[in-house]
Amino acid sequence: MAENNSGDNRQQDFPKQSRRPNVPSGGFQGWLVVALIIALVSIYFLSKTRVLKSIEPLQFEQMVLNHEISKLTIIKNKDIVEITLKKEALPKYKAELNDQQGSVMTQGTGPHFELPINSAFSFETELNDLQKDIPREQRIHATSDERTGIFDFLMGPGLLILMFVGIYFMFFRMGGAGGPGGQIFNIGRSRATLFDGEAKVKITFNDVAGLDEAKEEIQEIVEFLKNPKKFTDLGGKIPKGALLVGPPGTGKTLLAKAVAGEAGVPFFSLSGSDFVEMFVGVGAARVRDLFKQAKEKAPCIIFIDEIDAVGRSRGRGAMPGANDERENTLNSLLVEMDGFATDSGIIIMAATNRPDVLDSALLRPGRFDRQISVDKPDIVGREAIFKVHLKPLKLSSDVDPKELSAQTPGFAGAEIANVCNEAALIAARRGKTAVDMKDFQEAMDRVIGGLEKKNKLISPEEKKIVAYHEAGHAIAGWFLEHANPLVKVTIVPRGIAALGYAQYLPKEQFLYRTEQLIDEMCVTLGGRAAEDIIFGKISTGAQNDLERITKLAYSMVTIYGMNEKLGNISYYDSKGSEYNFNKPYSETTAREIDEEVRAIIQNAYQRTKDLLTEKRDKLEILAQELLKKEVLFQSDLERLVGERPFAQLTTYQEFIKGEEEKEKALELEKEQKANEESQAESVETETPEASK
Repeated sequence: MAENNSGDNRQQDFPKQSRRPNVPSGGFQGWLVVALIIALVSIYFLSKTRVLKSIEPLQFEQMVLNHEISKLTIIKNKDIVEITLKKEALPKYKAELNDQQGSVMTQGTGPHFELPINSAFSFETELNDLQKDIPREQRIHATSDERTGIFDFLMGPGLLILMFVGIYFMFFRMGGAGGPGGQIFNIGRSRATLFDGEAKVKITFNDVAGLDEAKEEIQEIVEFLKNPKKFTDLGGKIPKGALLVGPPGTGKTLLAKAVAGEAGVPFFSLSGSDFVEMFVGVGAARVRDLFKQAKEKAPCIIFIDEIDAVGRSRGRGAMPGANDERENTLNSLLVEMDGFATDSGIIIMAATNRPDVLDSALLRPGRFDRQISVDKPDIVGREAIFKVHLKPLKLSSDVDPKELSAQTPGFAGAEIANVCNEAALIAARRGKTAVDMKDFQEAMDRVIGGLEKKNKLISPEEKKIVAYHEAGHAIAGWFLEHANPLVKVTIVPRGIAALGYAQYLPKEQFLYRTEQLIDEMCVTLGGRAAEDIIFGKISTGAQNDLERITKLAYSMVTIYGMNEKLGNISYYDSKGSEYNFNKPYSETTAREIDEEVRAIIQNAYQRTKDLLTEKRDKLEILAQELLKKEVLFQSDLERLVGERPFAQLTTYQEFIKGEEEKEKALELEKEQKANEESQAESVETETPEASK
C-alpha cells in the first residue's frame, strides 16, 4: 500500500487575532504613500496648465504692428516673453488658443502666447526698433519678472528638504518591525508570533488523538509550568527543552498547538527558516532578540517548527574558508539555550522529521532534555483519530471506526483527516444525506491510488495485459502463506501512471523474517510472471514492481545480513555520515552483492512462475472476471478460486478478537468479585448461629 505523509491530526489554524504582537499598524505609511501620489498628480496637472504656445518672431511683429497686444512680460530666468492679447483680438486666434486643450487662457485672461528670446536687453532693443514709427502713446512696453515653478523648487532647496524628511521617516517613523521600510532597519528583530492574553490558541489536549505516549510527556511539561512546587519540593528541575521527532503528518505541530492552548503562559511560535536571511549576522541577531523577548515574558515557551532548517550539523557542505551564516545562527542558538549566562524559565520546544541531520550539540541534555517520538498511529490510535474526524460528519449506521482503522495501516493522522474529508465530498457529490462505508472505501482508494481516470482510453490488448498482470499479483498472494491478505484488485486506471493495482491489508509488525520478505517479493513479481506465462512476452507495466523488489533484495543483503554467502554483515551507515564518500566494501564484495541480489530475485521469480503455472486455470478465471467487472474484492476471490488455504486472521479480526477477550476477562472478574462478596456475606450470617 502506498503511504502518503502530510499535515497534522487535526487541521486547525492559529487564530487570526494572534498575529498582533509587536507589530505596529501600517496605516501611517499607507496615508503617506497616498498623499505623495496625490501631490504628484496635482503637480502634473498644475504644471500642465502653465504650458503656452510658442509663436514665431514674424507673427509677434504682426501682433505689435496691428496693436493686438495688451501686455508683455519678460521672464528673465527663462528667456521667454509672455504675450497677453487684447479682448478684441482673441477671436482672431481662437483656433490656436483652443489647441491648448481647455487652458484658462481661452477664457480671456492671459498670458496667451510665449516668445523665446536670446536676452531681455536684445528683446527690448528690437521692440523699440519695431515701434519707432508708432506714436509714443500707442506703443507697448515690456515689464520684467522672474518666475519659479514647483519643479524649480524641487530641484533646488526642495530636494535637500525632501532628503532630510525621507531620512527622518525611515529612521524614526517607519522603525516598526512590521511596517513598510521597517524591515530595513529592524532586520535583526525576531519574527516570532506571541500567543498571550486574548490571543490564545483554542486547541487543547482533548483535540489530540492517537498520541497517548507523546501527550503524556508533553503534559508533564505543561503541569510543571502550572504547578512547579509539586516537582521542586522533591528537588526536580524543569526540562529545558523537548524535541518532537516523527514522520510528516503525525501531529507534531498539533501537539505544540495543544501546549500553546493548555500551558497558560506566553507562547512564542516561529519556523526554523525565520532565522535565515541573505545578510550576514541577521540570523544570530534574531536569535538574540527572540530570547531577549522571551526572558522579559518568562516563564514562557518557545516553539521552533522545522528546526532542521537552522540546526543542521556544522561543517556539512561548507566551503573551506567561507563564513557560513547558518553555523553562526546555530552557535547563537546553542549559547542562548544553555550557555554561560542562561536564565531559567524558558522552555524550548522544537519539531523536525529529520533528526539525523541535526547537530549533536543541539541534541544533548541541557538543551533538548527530551526527544519525544511521534510515530504513525497503530490500529487503536487510528480508531481514536477516526472518531475525532468523524464527529462533524453525518454518518450512516454502517460506518465503523474500528473497521476503518484496520483498513488504513500505515496512515498518518493527516491522511486519516484527508480520507474523512474526501468521503464527505464524494457523498455530497452523489446527493446523499449521510456518508456511508462505500464512500469511505472510494476515499481510501483515492488517497492510496490517486484520482480515478474514467476517460483514459486503453486499447483492448493493453486492458487484457493489465488484467492478467493484476490477476498474477492476486493469485500469488492468495496461495503464499506469508503474503498479506488481499482486499481488492482493480484494473481501473488511477493516478498519473497506474493502470491498475492490488490492495492488501498488511499486518502491523516491526520485525520481518526472511520467508516473509521472500513471499512479499514473489507477490510483487506475480504481475511480470503472469505476463510471461500467458503471453510469452513482458511489458513495461512492472516498472514499479521491479523497483520495489530491487530495493528489498539489496536491503536483505547489505543491511539485514539475510544472505549465507556474505554472512551477518551490514554495510549500512545509520548515522548517514557525509564525510565517508567511499563504499565500506571492496569491488570484489560489491560484485558478490550484485550476484547475490540477482540470485535472490531470480529464485523468487522462478518460484512465482512455478506457482502461477500450477494455478493457471485460476489465473485465467480471475483475469476474465476482472475484464468483465474491473473491480474484485476478497469475497469474489473466495467465490472464484476457493478459500485461502492458510488460516490467518487479519489485523481487524485480531483486533476484534482481542476486544472480545478483554470483555470476557472483565465479565469473569465481575463474576469472581460477585462470588467473593456473596461468600463473605454467607460467612457473616453463619458465624452468629455457630456461637449460639
